[in-house]
Amino acid sequence: MRQDILTLFCGEIRSILEKAEIDDKQLQEIRLRASRPLILKVANEEWFLKSDGSLSSEEREGVCVTAGQIRDSFAVISRHSYYAFADEISRGYLTVPGGHRVGICGKAIREDEECRGMRYVSFLNVRVAHEVRGCGERVVGNLYENRRVLSTLIISPPGGGKTTLMRDLIRLLSDGNSYREGVNVSVVDERSELAACYHGIPQHDLGCRSDVLDGCGKSEGIRMMIRSMGPQVIAVDEIGGVDDVQAVEDAACCGCAVLATAHGESIDEIRRKSGLGKLVREGLFDRYLILSGTKHPGERIRCLDREGRELCRW
Repeated sequence: MRQDILTLFCGEIRSILEKAEIDDKQLQEIRLRASRPLILKVANEEWFLKSDGSLSSEEREGVCVTAGQIRDSFAVISRHSYYAFADEISRGYLTVPGGHRVGICGKAIREDEECRGMRYVSFLNVRVAHEVRGCGERVVGNLYENRRVLSTLIISPPGGGKTTLMRDLIRLLSDGNSYREGVNVSVVDERSELAACYHGIPQHDLGCRSDVLDGCGKSEGIRMMIRSMGPQVIAVDEIGGVDDVQAVEDAACCGCAVLATAHGESIDEIRRKSGLGKLVREGLFDRYLILSGTKHPGERIRCLDREGRELCRW
């Protein structure tokens, strides 16, 4: 297992994970729950990790994680400085070196009807980051028309690979490719999943002409980027709310192309949604990329035009 993943855990958990013979490219999640067995998600399948490092489908064979091991692992992840990461913790996750994201659950500390922190952390979910460079190369040519970047919506179910594809498309648009030179891309990364910034530095390669606003709400962030960074493309993950829709419309009115993702199975499903459906019905997006696949997220992609006509598939 990769060293940057192993170093996130306390010694006892790390020693067990070191024994696991797992293809790092297939590892998606490591879940720790107090008084429950340690679970690995590998190639979209869940496995219980045994003390000898082998995998089992039987819950009773999995090594049981203690509250102390979770507490010690959380201390390692937060570099023994809870207050330095208080803002991220209040949102329920931490982004760590390598771009990995650690989900955190426990007793919420609430103030003024908002979560301000977490105590008694008893659940950790390490989501392993996978940067798949080149996965957008077969697609990127369809995002241009007469050298103009087209507004594009990437649609897939959760875990379908839309964020991974979007990340590589941002890189290709930013750096340039065989279809045209690079453009300025403003990335509004509300949940720190696209760039996976750690102390302000992107852990994923989004290209040399990309600017990242990390941890800011989508609607506010889009407007800030338009005012301050002069983007040719606005990139934003998982739009859907009414405020998101209005901000995307504002970006389009300013002449920016929009690259966005949304949960769904088809254009018809998106069209029926109260907020996002408005953008589809009004024809804001020139291209739709529909992702599907089971064992390998994004293994099948369909490219549709503004009217929903299929242009090509892979």
